Amino acid sequence: MFTRRVLPAGFAALVATPYSAQSQGSFSAFLDGVRTEARRAGVSAATINRAFTGLRANDRVLELDRRQAEFTQTWPQYRDARLSTARIDAGRRAYADNRALLESIQARFRVSARVVVAIWGLETNYGGFTGNFNVIEALATLAWEGRRAAFFRAELLAALRILDAGHVSVERMRGSHAGAMGHPQFMPTSFERLAVDFDGDGRRDIWDNRSDALGSIANYLARNGWREGEVWGFEVLLPAGFDTSIADHRQMRAMAEWSRMGVVRASGSGLPGSAGDWAIVIPGLSRGDDQAFMVGQNFMSIRRYNPSNFYATAVGLLSDRVA
Repeated sequence: MFTRRVLPAGFAALVATPYSAQSQGSFSAFLDGVRTEARRAGVSAATINRAFTGLRANDRVLELDRRQAEFTQTWPQYRDARLSTARIDAGRRAYADNRALLESIQARFRVSARVVVAIWGLETNYGGFTGNFNVIEALATLAWEGRRAAFFRAELLAALRILDAGHVSVERMRGSHAGAMGHPQFMPTSFERLAVDFDGDGRRDIWDNRSDALGSIANYLARNGWREGEVWGFEVLLPAGFDTSIADHRQMRAMAEWSRMGVVRASGSGLPGSAGDWAIVIPGLSRGDDQAFMVGQNFMSIRRYNPSNFYATAVGLLSDRVA
C-alpha cells in the first residue's frame, strides 16, 4: 500500500503547466466514451450533462495521486498524531452529542458505536473535513490518465448512477482527490453496496445527513464480519525470544495457544479465555517498535475499511478512549 512510485518522464512538466489543447481534446473524447457507456447503463442524459458541464482534467488530482510515496512514519508517530488529546476530546463530544443516534445505530447493526465514532474521527475528523474536490472531475481525471483506468472508470460510472438516483447534487458531490466521499469517505461503488438511508427519507446522504453517514459506517462493518460484543483487541506483552514471524494478522490461533507461549496482557495479567481465533500484530515491527496487540475478528473488519494495521489499530485505540 505504501510503495514508492517513480514518476514518468515529463510528469513534472505535465503538472506544472496547463493541459494542451490536444490533451484536452483527448479528455473530451474520453468523456464521450463514458457518456455512451453511462447512457447504455440507464443514466439519464440530463444527469450526464449536469455532471460533465465544464469538466476539465484536473492536474492537482494527478499530482496528489502520483505523490503517494513510501510510508515513512513510525508507528509511535502515526499513533500519537491520531490519538491526540484534541482528537480524543472531540470524539467524546461527538459521542455525547449523538448518543441517541449512535445507540439506535448500534441496536440496528449490532456494531460498536465507539468504533463507528473512531472511524468517523480518523476519516474526516468527525465530519470536519470531507474533501473539496469535484468527485466526478477527480474520477474522470484518474480514469482518463490510465494507470488504474478500469478501477476509476467503474467508480465514475457508479458516481453518475448515484447522481441519477437523486442521493446528492452535482455541486454537493465533493470528496477526496481519489473520489472518496462524505463523512465515511466511501468510494462510489462502496456507496452503492453499503450506504444506508438510516432515517428513511428516501435518500442515502453521507454528505450532510449524519444519520445516514454513521449508519453507513456501521453497515460497512456489519457486512464485513463484525461480531457483536467482542473486543477489537488489546495490548499485550510478548515473552523473551518470541518468534515475531508469527506476529501477523493472518496467523490466527486460539487464545489458549498464545497463553501457552507466554503472551500476557500489557498489565501483566493472563489472557482472557475468549473463544475463537486471535492474532498478534506488531504495527511498527519493520521499524523496530515492539508494541504488540492481540486482535480478533473485529480488527479484521476494521481492516476491510482500510487494509492497514496502523489504521485498524489506531481506530481500535481511539474507540477505547472516545466513550
